[in-house]
Amino acid sequence: MKKESTYSVGNYLKFIIPSLLGVFLLMVPISVNGEVTLVVAIWADFIDKYLGTAMPAIAVSLICISFILALFTTIFRPQFIMNNSFTRSLFFVGPIALTTRGLGTAFGILSLLQIGPEWIWSDDTGGNILFGLLTTLVAIFFFAGYVLPLLLDFGLLELFGTIMRKVMRPIFTLPGRSSIDSLVSWLGDGTIGVMLTNKQYEEGYYTKREAAVIGTTFSLVSIDFTIVVLLELDLGHMFLPYYGTIIVAGLAAALIMPRIPPLSRKADTFYEKAVPHEEEQVPKNTSLWKLGLHQAADRAKNITSFIPVLKGGTQNVLTMWLEVVPVVMAIGTIATIIAEYTPVFTWLGAPFVPILNLLQIPEATAAAQTVVVGFADMFLPAILGSGIESEMTRFVIGCLSVTQLIYMSEVGALLLGSKLPLNLKDLIIIFILRTLITLPIIALIAHIIY
Repeated sequence: MKKESTYSVGNYLKFIIPSLLGVFLLMVPISVNGEVTLVVAIWADFIDKYLGTAMPAIAVSLICISFILALFTTIFRPQFIMNNSFTRSLFFVGPIALTTRGLGTAFGILSLLQIGPEWIWSDDTGGNILFGLLTTLVAIFFFAGYVLPLLLDFGLLELFGTIMRKVMRPIFTLPGRSSIDSLVSWLGDGTIGVMLTNKQYEEGYYTKREAAVIGTTFSLVSIDFTIVVLLELDLGHMFLPYYGTIIVAGLAAALIMPRIPPLSRKADTFYEKAVPHEEEQVPKNTSLWKLGLHQAADRAKNITSFIPVLKGGTQNVLTMWLEVVPVVMAIGTIATIIAEYTPVFTWLGAPFVPILNLLQIPEATAAAQTVVVGFADMFLPAILGSGIESEMTRFVIGCLSVTQLIYMSEVGALLLGSKLPLNLKDLIIIFILRTLITLPIIALIAHIIY
């Protein structure tokens, strides 16, 4: 541990000011004209006011660029893309991701121009995804992409990660270093969390069981994603109780899931190609709070220029724009077509109708299909549930869609593509179990609030 004297007041301020600013910009509700909202929502409204009519075309342009560059890279493998780790990961993708981007491009163009089969571009399917969701996503991703480094890069995670070290093993059955990994996954972005966990697993810091637990327990969607869900459900004024409910239900799942199959049956052995690393020990007679402050100040002290921070923010934005937006367009359109023109989700959601009735959730039949559709994409429950009149039911849908965690349009696909010891059967079982664990908790809190 470094001596306290090695840190100046400036080091602590460099940690405190950006971290508090990030918390304010992404998490703290404020009152504007008598309405409670978030700064990120104000930003989205500002963009919609000045670029509203152009936003659908901008979204489709980003999707087209994503697909064209991915196709070009797959065929020709140009050195200027392949030699850069960021552009390589962004555009050198597998056949499934390439096909998804191609479908997103086709659906986006058809919906923008309103040509081709109406069931693709109607207001209930592709048109709803493009004009109702992606326009908001593009604006929020731009804002949040540059704000997230304030939460992640200036020591906030080091502080909380250190404070939580001694509770990770007894409570979550995980090593101490996973506290920072888990917080990055939870507060940052699920995809970042999966990639970070996979790297730590490959380097021998986690066993198979530990890596599987972290990847499927803490890799929630980022805060800005949860805000998008909230706004889609017209619940912007409910951010604090909404995110508080997600935390309570998510922690309950994190307590239970590692102790039951399939996660409990994963081997406590390391990755075959890795050299195992022993868990780090907290120094004796050391205050975790003081140690956390020192580590936070050390992280902030090492940031000597904002250029890397801006670069990281730009990469965040491009990743969300060029990876996530095409997937949402493709998977969202397909799922809404299935939801609108087939009874598939009604059938799959039918077993949840009596459960929702038992929990006294209004409009249970309408809400039931949203319970299952989240496995395809986490935005779909919000889209399908946005027309439900009961605010309490929309609140339950919004919270559940986040705490279910496994959705195949992003985190699920990334888990399957990683080295983590998880298969599709595991993910389906984990999705169902997380639903059954978190739904009663969310319903109870909803009844207390409403």
